[in-house]
Amino acid sequence: MKSKIKICVLVLFVFMFTLVQDVKQANGPVLATSGSTFEQQLHQLLANEKLSGAISGISIRSSETGEIVYETGGDIRLHPASNMKLLTAAAALETLGENYVFKTELLTDGVMNGDVLSGNLYIKGKGDPTLLQADLETLATMIKNKGIKTVVGNVIGDDTWYDRERYSADMIWSDESEYYGAAISALTIAPNKDYDSGTVIVDVTPEMKAGEGATVKVTPQTEYVKIVNLAETVAQDGEKEIKIVREHHSNTITITGTIPVKSSRTRQWVAVWEPTVYTAHVFQHALQAQGIKHVGYVKAGKVPTQAKLLATHDSMPLAQLLVPFMKLSNNAHAEHLVKEMGKVIHGEGSFEKGLEVVENTVQSLGMNPASLKLRDGSGISQINLIPANELTKLLYAVQAEGWYPAFVHSLPVAGDSDRFIGGTLRNRMNHTFAAGNVQAKTGTLTATSALSGYVTAKSGERFIFSILFNNFVDGDSITKIQDDIVVLLAEQE
Repeated sequence: MKSKIKICVLVLFVFMFTLVQDVKQANGPVLATSGSTFEQQLHQLLANEKLSGAISGISIRSSETGEIVYETGGDIRLHPASNMKLLTAAAALETLGENYVFKTELLTDGVMNGDVLSGNLYIKGKGDPTLLQADLETLATMIKNKGIKTVVGNVIGDDTWYDRERYSADMIWSDESEYYGAAISALTIAPNKDYDSGTVIVDVTPEMKAGEGATVKVTPQTEYVKIVNLAETVAQDGEKEIKIVREHHSNTITITGTIPVKSSRTRQWVAVWEPTVYTAHVFQHALQAQGIKHVGYVKAGKVPTQAKLLATHDSMPLAQLLVPFMKLSNNAHAEHLVKEMGKVIHGEGSFEKGLEVVENTVQSLGMNPASLKLRDGSGISQINLIPANELTKLLYAVQAEGWYPAFVHSLPVAGDSDRFIGGTLRNRMNHTFAAGNVQAKTGTLTATSALSGYVTAKSGERFIFSILFNNFVDGDSITKIQDDIVVLLAEQE
């Protein structure tokens, strides 16, 4: 009798073991088993009072099989903030290609009389969001090398490669002077290698004595913006409080407040109004720096059909451009890519046609368009809606694409202090198993926080995750909760 009981127990044990193995083989790593340590710890994290009344969407997949191993609220449409850039980057790589470059052209309708060019110079932008003053100086050098010493005619900026809709549909007016809300133009310029196109950098430093005005420097140097400097230098123990404000619908930048003697500078990126003419003004300065005299005006216009091409500048390839775009979460780059996709695929550089390309492309990569609400390429809109399960679905699908190495390389790396490696994650998850191990896109708006990407656990399993939190009131601890979830996942053995 006892032997029969032992046999029955053994058969039952073999049956249960086989069943568990079958489940593991079918579903990949099992994290969501009822009562598991992972689930218990995760539920404790989600019970944080900071999430009281908020909406959470969490999706975790095996990167090998694509199977969901844990989810809660994964099918709820939530605001993705800058996680929207994951869709934009994937669509751009798929439709434009990782070697795609943006061109800036220099043309003229004039004629040469000795060393004098009689006629207009046109600088035609074709969407490059990484154009720098140095690139315009290179174009000016090309003009000089053609023997031109004087230009009698206008310097005209042509931005007709895109339409003239400068802001995405839901951009709020108070953001228009912020670097992250810069106007979108096919002809624009960035002040440094952060590539915040359509902006100038304003530096405020103290004078040597209290009571004197502060010193203001604008980069690149241009008269296109008007500086009203009301700031004052105060004693060394005085208060440092500088405000830099650009007036709506103008390029008047007013600086007020106080800055103590010997204190560090105050620096701010300010988006300009109408970046097309701003870029043309900087190009005029580049001509003058090369000793080329200009007699005429600087304005916006369109290149005539009979104009002759003088010189061309090519941007960095798209795969390289993705690094500042994704690592630093550059909104303007996203909207440029949207318009460029619309121009290349549909012949119209508009938000409408570009977003149509994005939606069609991510659908081809497995996302369900019926679950998406897409309003821009950057994620600054509070009307964008994407479920966490759809984000992890995309992140799984792109692994099979030839351009995936460029895509994943562009994602911020947790805990790496280098801005062009760690990006927006450089100060997160430091000194944990997730540091250097997590590649993910952040996203932040008022009452919205997102984190989606890849992590390899201690077990060797690689996971895809998306953590979306919406409608919270106090955001101070929200990113810490996200980080704790990802660290918990990384520590799975």
